Amino acid sequence: MSVKPKIASYRDLLVWQKGMDLVVRSYELSKRFPPSETYGLAAQIQRSAVSVPANIAEGHGRRHLGDYLHHLSVANGSLKELETHFLIAKRLGLLKDEDVESVLALSEEIGRMLAGLARALRHKST
Repeated sequence: MSVKPKIASYRDLLVWQKGMDLVVRSYELSKRFPPSETYGLAAQIQRSAVSVPANIAEGHGRRHLGDYLHHLSVANGSLKELETHFLIAKRLGLLKDEDVESVLALSEEIGRMLAGLARALRHKST
């Protein structure tokens, strides 16, 4: 029987850690954009990427389950927004297919983890 590690901080959550990886990758890719996109699509990608782990952390810091679940929902919304920005960048020829596919795979994994965390939190409260 395996023992689950205690979650003492949002930094212990694997979903937050993967969200941080997504931020780094998003910044790396958006830096490839032309200067004309600095305040456009690049900024949108960076903002939505940062929102994912930030909302996970903020939700973890809230006292009420409903607040936590709300912030996980916002993180998931930001994740979908980020996916859309990357698909736009691909359509515009700003990024290669393989770069976008790798980011989408990480995003989908984080989405599944967010759903699992929300499900576990709801189950724990009943």
